[in-house]
Amino acid sequence: MKLTINGEDHYTDISVLSDLLASLEYEGEWLATAVNGELIHREDRSDFTLCDRDRIEILSPMQGG
Repeated sequence: MKLTINGEDHYTDISVLSDLLASLEYEGEWLATAVNGELIHREDRSDFTLCDRDRIEILSPMQGG
């Protein structure tokens, strides 16, 4: 299936949001995810099924100064 992740096209067979995040090495408590503009809470990621052409935004905090 084709997904758009942070503005870039990706092709994957992974259909669960938490599995996708793990495969992309986005893990941790301080992570915000939205699918098609809808915020998906951390506790709901393992139950959230992705569909072809979903738009996913992944935000993680950055340190620095």
